[in-house]
Amino acid sequence: MSPAYRPLIPAVPEHDDSGRPVSRAYGDVYHPLAGAPAQARQVFLQGNGLPGRWRARASFTVCETGFGLGLSFLALWQAWREDPQRPRRLHVVSVEAHPFSREDLRAMLARHAPACQRGLADALLAQWPPLLPGLHRLEFEGGALTLTLGFGWAEELVPRLAARVDAYFLDGFAPAGNPAMWSAALLRQLGELAAPDATLATWCSAGAVRRALADAGFAVTRREGVGGKRHITVGVRTAGAGPAASDAAPAGAPRHALVVGGGPAGAGVAQALALRGWRVTVLDACGARGLHAGHLAAACTPLLARDDNARARLSRAGSRRALARWQGLPEQAAPSVCGTVQVARDAQREAGLSALLQTLAFPAGWVRQVCAAQASELAGMPVRRGGLFLAEGMLVRPAPLLAALLETPGVQCLAGSVAALAAGHGLWHARDEQGRTLASAPVAVIANAAGAPALLASAAGGLQAWPALARAHALAGEVTQLPAAALGGGPRCIVGGEGYLLPAQQGWCVAGSTYVHGAAASAVTPAGQASNLGKAAGLLDFDPPDPPPQGWPGWAGWRAVLPGRLPAIGAVPGQAGLWLACGYASRGFSWSALAGDVIGAALEGEPMPLERDLLKAVGPR
Repeated sequence: MSPAYRPLIPAVPEHDDSGRPVSRAYGDVYHPLAGAPAQARQVFLQGNGLPGRWRARASFTVCETGFGLGLSFLALWQAWREDPQRPRRLHVVSVEAHPFSREDLRAMLARHAPACQRGLADALLAQWPPLLPGLHRLEFEGGALTLTLGFGWAEELVPRLAARVDAYFLDGFAPAGNPAMWSAALLRQLGELAAPDATLATWCSAGAVRRALADAGFAVTRREGVGGKRHITVGVRTAGAGPAASDAAPAGAPRHALVVGGGPAGAGVAQALALRGWRVTVLDACGARGLHAGHLAAACTPLLARDDNARARLSRAGSRRALARWQGLPEQAAPSVCGTVQVARDAQREAGLSALLQTLAFPAGWVRQVCAAQASELAGMPVRRGGLFLAEGMLVRPAPLLAALLETPGVQCLAGSVAALAAGHGLWHARDEQGRTLASAPVAVIANAAGAPALLASAAGGLQAWPALARAHALAGEVTQLPAAALGGGPRCIVGGEGYLLPAQQGWCVAGSTYVHGAAASAVTPAGQASNLGKAAGLLDFDPPDPPPQGWPGWAGWRAVLPGRLPAIGAVPGQAGLWLACGYASRGFSWSALAGDVIGAALEGEPMPLERDLLKAVGPR
């Protein structure tokens, strides 16, 4: 992100003398005296020709400026639910600079949501995210309804949205108090997302706004107002305005994908596509057993950076997406949200944490600074220094997690070693070393970690166009299992920093990890075990137990690393139907679900769950 990072400023629940919810900061009300439900129906739904316009469509996308209390979203959801001819999928993108906290929103909805929408309001509250800047993808109705919430200033977020919008609900505070929400530049940027037949509706009828909408490509009309407004404005995209670019599969194309690789990258893509109704064939040299058999536990902990840079934003989005995607899996496969104590590297860095948190202004319930005593109390073991506590730090169990993802209905996992990909007759063909075809599909996803560059080269005739992928390398690494009994039961939460120690699983605590450049093989070694024990002892004050003669058990594997340590996720330019999901480095489980949904959303023509600049940062390169 640019140095001009601006933290979120949450909304404050307030009411005027007549009981209307108001924003003192903008000198305006959240909805008129007639109420938000009436405004939603008469201005936004009827003004956009809904529900009629979405009928006979497979999907429909609405973009809203100003989420507020969410009452327009609830009204739209109710209308979609009640329409027997509704589209199969409804997508809503909404931008809000000043979101309410969950508890404040709960109180506001209890007071203002109509009784017929209370169940929907409860479902919204159950998924309401912490107040962190960026995009948050929420899913309802088994994934048939998505809400992509953008927390941040519209003038910063809208240019970074990737969506194809069918209808706009323009619902910011009045131009007099919030001119940035109605600027010609912002309305033009919104118009660039419009589908050819997009419509808009707003309670605002100011002449400058109507002229800006016309300049943005809409034919606008002023209509008689409702709820105390003299007029409202509606509009339709003018002829000749083109749709937003899309990587979606053509309508009617077979929804079958071939995924090469059954590790965190491939399994995440397979689940995301299968949940969208795709048939997925996964090819992995180890079959469904996978390379992570014996890998007892791993951690997902987001990064923090003072400027909230791309890596920090991506790691936060990845961790939150993994939690949303995986928390409903069977017990052993679901992540354990135990929290992470991130120990500062040294006293100087510990002293700088307060300034970091003050700059970011993230919710204290999501991240807070802890001293050594507080960290020790959280961990249940003596921690050497203070640091940060991230409440959503997750422990994952790789083997059952990957097995559950690959058992998603619609996924078939086959054992096979893919040596090359070749295009022919509208399909991608995966072939072994003897040239035999193992499987074919219209869409192929290369997700085989360090083997991805060679497979891409076989499909595209070389890596000249992708210098970063050409410089990919494999790093060997191992983790060590220590008996929890020898550590007083082990930590209650993840303890990380220069290395990590994880809470006990099946009587063992996992300590990690090593990074070995230029290794010929990845294996459990005495030197690696000593390194992992040393890292754990540098975080926690304990006496490492003496190893048995054969050494402690452990697990060894490979990391695929690209320059910059960001993954490569997205469509391969110039190779129709070919996609990449690789280069996850040491954050395979942090990127897994997010990358799957990025590819799934692009193939389905959904609003993207990441901003354009982040999509560019992780695109094939």
